[in-house]
Amino acid sequence: MRPLTIVQLLPALESGGVERSTLEIAQALVQAGHTAVVVSAGGRLVPQLERAGARHVQLDIGRKSPMTLLRIGALARLLREVGADIVHARSRLPAWIGRLALARLPAATRPRWVTTVHGLNTPGRYSAVMASGERVICVSETVRAFIATHYPQVPQARLRVIPRGLDPASFPYRPWPDAAARSAVAARHPGLAGDGPLLLLPGRGTRLKGHADAIQLLADLRGQEVPARLWMPGIVQPGREAYLAELQQQAQALGVAQAMVCSPATADMAQAYAASDLVLQLSRKPESFGRTVIEALSCGRHVVGWAHGGVGELLAELQPAGAVPAFDRAALLAATRQLLTAAAPAPGTMPYTLQAMQDATLSLYQELADERR
Repeated sequence: MRPLTIVQLLPALESGGVERSTLEIAQALVQAGHTAVVVSAGGRLVPQLERAGARHVQLDIGRKSPMTLLRIGALARLLREVGADIVHARSRLPAWIGRLALARLPAATRPRWVTTVHGLNTPGRYSAVMASGERVICVSETVRAFIATHYPQVPQARLRVIPRGLDPASFPYRPWPDAAARSAVAARHPGLAGDGPLLLLPGRGTRLKGHADAIQLLADLRGQEVPARLWMPGIVQPGREAYLAELQQQAQALGVAQAMVCSPATADMAQAYAASDLVLQLSRKPESFGRTVIEALSCGRHVVGWAHGGVGELLAELQPAGAVPAFDRAALLAATRQLLTAAAPAPGTMPYTLQAMQDATLSLYQELADERR
């Protein structure tokens, strides 16, 4: 394999699944002897990227403003200067800027074009750019089917399913119950102390994550004399105060406010999974993948979730008992009660690993580079 120069495009490097995947691929490229360049508006993850040996170029190509079009020339010059072999776009506006920059370069030496569809964006001309790659990486079969349905003009041979993955060492199997982990999180959040089962719903403070469904489930369980508690880390965020107050009001009305803890995101998700008895994935909008599912199962915790999108896909494959028809309250309660009394998931080999995702992506890059020889 000859050394390649790969340029990844995204809005910023603050946090999130897209950003995490960008760092993971940059790290794999450097370790394999390639050159990794990331173009974004910057953010708190830039130092981590640079420690991995990748280069960051600060260029605001994700701001929804006519001024962003002025970045096209600068990006084209950068691609020429670094000798880019492949440009990989991970978000819509950066993808448009990337395509327009590539159009300014000579066709004979123009870098190859890759896109990754990380989300199920509203179909249309603006979103169609994510299906424009010479290779289109789909993070799940759900995404592949979505593109085939809404962009039938895209040749199926261009679509490559490369699921997201985790590092098993970061999410090790833990016995259930794990009293030490429960005590540790209860020390930080006293409302989680007690002998009843702990439900965990991690996710940022947005209505799409299904927090209201989790609160209703908590009320239903306690109404059947199951002394459950609910922890929702990630929901406490600046600017989300009104939403948090709405959920607290709901919990108060249902009589479960004292059994619920809302907190900022935790830096140790593996410990959060270990402390819990059951993990919830109740996103109201179908998600493209469902990283929570594989993380929790890797740690040895059952997952209950709505059977749609990437979450439903993963549950159907890895833990069918946790797949619940979307928004069916009675079915959610029944599945939860069943899994709270079921044996813990046995330790096993998680097929969705970080190494597999990195290897498949680098192989795709090499495939495209070899086509030009």
